[in-house]
Amino acid sequence: MAAVNPKLRRDIKLLPDADPLLDLALSEAPAAVRYLASFVMTAIAAALAVGIHSQVMIPNLSLVFVVPVIIAAVGLGLGPSLCSAILGALAYNFFLTEPRYTLIVDDPANVWAIGLLFVVGLIVSGVAFTSRRRATEAALLKRQATLLQGYSRDAAGIDNAKAIVSITCQTLAALFQVPVVVILVLDGKVVSVEKVGDVEPQEAEFEAARSSLATGLVVSAGVHPALASRFDFWPVTTTAGGPRAAIGLAFDPVDRPPEPSMLVDIVGRFLALALDRQYFRHARL
Repeated sequence: MAAVNPKLRRDIKLLPDADPLLDLALSEAPAAVRYLASFVMTAIAAALAVGIHSQVMIPNLSLVFVVPVIIAAVGLGLGPSLCSAILGALAYNFFLTEPRYTLIVDDPANVWAIGLLFVVGLIVSGVAFTSRRRATEAALLKRQATLLQGYSRDAAGIDNAKAIVSITCQTLAALFQVPVVVILVLDGKVVSVEKVGDVEPQEAEFEAARSSLATGLVVSAGVHPALASRFDFWPVTTTAGGPRAAIGLAFDPVDRPPEPSMLVDIVGRFLALALDRQYFRHARL
C-alpha cells in the first residue's frame, strides 16, 4: 500500500467546533522522552524521601514513590507508569532500607514493605491509566458529536452543492485527522473533486471511487481492486438521478482507526440527503 506521509496531517485544519485540548491530550511525546520523564520524577521523589528521612522519621515514607507513578499513568502512559513503579521500589530499597546503598535486604519486614510498594504502584498505575483512557475516550466522543452536530446543521442550511461537499471534507478531516477527498461521479464520469490535505487524487483513486460506487461496497486502499490507491472509499447512496459521491480517506497504515465506517456512514447519509435535495431543487426549476 502506498503510505501517506504523516506530515500531510499538518495541512488539515480543524473546524471551529473541534476541541484543541483533546488533541493535546491525545498527542504523545516520543517513548524515550516519556520514559526519561518517569525516571526524572522517580529520582526527584527519591531525593525528597532521602532528605526527609535524614531529618525526621516518618512512617510509610515509601508512599512518596507512589506520586510519580500516578503522574506518569495520567500524563505519560502505562509503560512509563510501570517503569516508575519498578524504579520506585528499587530506589526505596537502595536508599532507605538497611544495608543502605545496596539491593540486599536483611530485614524480612523491609522485603514485605518493598513488595507492597511495588504492588501498590502497579495497582495505582493501572487504575490511573484506565481513568485517563476513559476520560480521553469520553472527550473524543464529545468532540465527534459536536462535529457531527455542526455538520448536520450546516448541511441542512447550505443550498450550494459545492459548499456542502467542501463542508463534508472539512468535517471528515477534523474527525479523522487524515487527508480527505470527495469525488462526485455522474454516468461513470468524474464531475467534481473536493479535497482537504496535500494528497492529490490520481487515476488509481478515481478508479477505486468508481468501483466503490459500482459495487456499493467499501474499497480499501492497497487491496484489490484498489492496489495502487492511497484512499479508502465509501459509496454515498443517493435516490435521485444526480451525481453520486464517493468519500475517500487516506489513512496512515500504522495508525488506522479500528472502526471508521460508522462515522463515515453518518456523514455519508447527510451528504446523500443534501445531494438529493439539490438535485430535486434544480430539476423542479
